[in-house]
Amino acid sequence: MMKPSDFVRWFRGSSPYIHAHRGKTFVIYFGGEALGDPRFADLVHDFALLNSLGVRLVLVHGIRPQIDSRLARQGCQAQYQNGLRITDRAALECVKEAAGTVRVEIEALFSTGVANSPMAGARVRVASGNFVTAKPVGVRDGVDFQHTGEVRRVDAEGLNAVLARGDVALLSAVGYSPTGEIFNLRSEQVATAAAIALKADKLLLLTEEECLSLREDRLLRQITTAEARALLGEADTLAPEVAPHLKAAVQACEAGVGRAHVLDRHIDGAILLELFTRDGVGTLVSRAPFETLRAALVQDVPGILDLLRPLEQKGVLVTRSRERLESDIGDYTVIERDGMIVGCAALHRFPEARMGELACLALHDDYRGENRGERLLAHIEGKAVAMGFERLFVLTTQTAHWFRERGFEPAEVADLPETRRAAYNPRRNSKVLIKSL
Repeated sequence: MMKPSDFVRWFRGSSPYIHAHRGKTFVIYFGGEALGDPRFADLVHDFALLNSLGVRLVLVHGIRPQIDSRLARQGCQAQYQNGLRITDRAALECVKEAAGTVRVEIEALFSTGVANSPMAGARVRVASGNFVTAKPVGVRDGVDFQHTGEVRRVDAEGLNAVLARGDVALLSAVGYSPTGEIFNLRSEQVATAAAIALKADKLLLLTEEECLSLREDRLLRQITTAEARALLGEADTLAPEVAPHLKAAVQACEAGVGRAHVLDRHIDGAILLELFTRDGVGTLVSRAPFETLRAALVQDVPGILDLLRPLEQKGVLVTRSRERLESDIGDYTVIERDGMIVGCAALHRFPEARMGELACLALHDDYRGENRGERLLAHIEGKAVAMGFERLFVLTTQTAHWFRERGFEPAEVADLPETRRAAYNPRRNSKVLIKSL
């Protein structure tokens, strides 16, 4: 059982995300496999929670296993070519039946409101309809895909009207042509097209597998679209089940969707963990890096102060006032992670001695490791070289060995520039280390 203090800390930590997500448009995809999971009701409860927090929600569901099971009961063989279903007349009837059944089941779960249930008191309206216009895939490599189609257009105006009412929009893998034909579509394509048409803030793809790097056997936590394209172009780097979803994420982000998230749906509460915690549990895809190292701005001062305060209280760093930080802000470099300052360092200049001082190197406790300290140091060294400095010095009371391991050598107070030597505080007895550049 969660301790009250842990709950309070978590709830307070989630409040910035609650504010940030309110009024934003999220498109969420989940495959037909999710509907057969006994925990699917929990996922619907999470959708309802997002709706109650003011998120404009578009859900796109798949129906592949439901279609295949209906075909099997009729003694028909599911036909695929290059991963795409060939939808003949018999398969189309199964598509229509599966889409209708699944829609009704989802609507029923959103209608649950009995006492002592997560949906108690909720009033969630679900709207579905002919929002997707489709066209036939046609004949490819001599294969007629018949009633299999592609998204031609998504009715963004109609969907926005639904979302403006506070309703949840529900889309299936079915599209309609202006001539009245019905086409079976890939649900990932529907979700991507809807996100692009709506200029959605996020596209979330709930998958059957984690987005792992097979070569390194690790979860890809953050990745740019350029990095994702490089991975998709290499063989044996991603699980075959994951590649289409990562490709959809890239397509969405490059077409203007703010961010895409690839999540393992088997993680209980995956959507909530991804959206309301800083590091999430899935793979974040964006055009620009999620974490950036950049020059500090005046508006970063509160974040830098929050970062430095624990180290100042321990005596690791000298206390710096807001006024001093603001006046020296041009000396600072920060690492920003999703709007939070998680690292900083400063380069104070002593051009008369052709020396620079590396000061205020600090990292948030939760983000130590992963070479962030080395990145800041390398950046400061590069700045110092560009300014024509020959040496870089640092004063430290507790991290001398870290700097020694990175090329700094012990020195004396007398080796410091004259103006810095005059400001040296003998009561702190800081170690002086110098590195030639």
